[in-house]
Amino acid sequence: MDLNVELTSLIYVVIVSTLGATLQGSVGFGLGFVAVPLLAVVDPRYLPGPLIMAALVLTLLLSYREHKAIQLKGITWVLVGRLIGAIIGIRLLIMIPEEYLSFTFAVMVILGVLMSISGLRLSINAKNLLGSGTLSGLMATTSAIGGPPLAMIYQNLKGPELRGTLSGIFVVGAILSLLALSTVGYFGYLEFKLALLLLPGIFTGFFLSKFTAKILDRGFIRPAILTFSLLSGIILMIKTLL
Repeated sequence: MDLNVELTSLIYVVIVSTLGATLQGSVGFGLGFVAVPLLAVVDPRYLPGPLIMAALVLTLLLSYREHKAIQLKGITWVLVGRLIGAIIGIRLLIMIPEEYLSFTFAVMVILGVLMSISGLRLSINAKNLLGSGTLSGLMATTSAIGGPPLAMIYQNLKGPELRGTLSGIFVVGAILSLLALSTVGYFGYLEFKLALLLLPGIFTGFFLSKFTAKILDRGFIRPAILTFSLLSGIILMIKTLL
């Protein structure tokens, strides 16, 4: 299948992936918040597989940059949950008709934002880690948004620890999601080529995040990003329903 991507669309994709990667590189998650609703409007083929692969590259870079701050306590429970969530997510993708996928993406965006602003604080124990990991895996596999459930668990960590720990989890989680997607035909050569088109923005955003992390850690920009993502998700939902 031919890519058939116009230059204007490619520029748009690079800008979107740059913004998302800058946010995730600064606070530990957020690529999906920015990219999912915006890519779904222009070209849903980028979701979920290509964006997950691009996120894998980003989280590998972040894991290396923040490797000294990664917290390993309870990470096994999270990864078990990610595997369970990936399996459930694949079953949902098989069941959901293709014409309703954009609506699913919109719901996941809105759910992710609401979880992020809920203020709910969960203690770090086996039950919560497993549950958050499962929900993260489900959301990541179906829509490439897996950060919010885990951020609720690890939100009390310092900036480098949060970025490093989430990135380490996302590396394994993204691999599990891609393997699951490939088994049912949702990730193949076309999706691989589409993921490559996202990488210039991923690398640019990763580079910029080195400078923006200190600003975002102070909480000045993240609320605006969440508000923007929420509005984007609502617009995508309305567009799908009309």
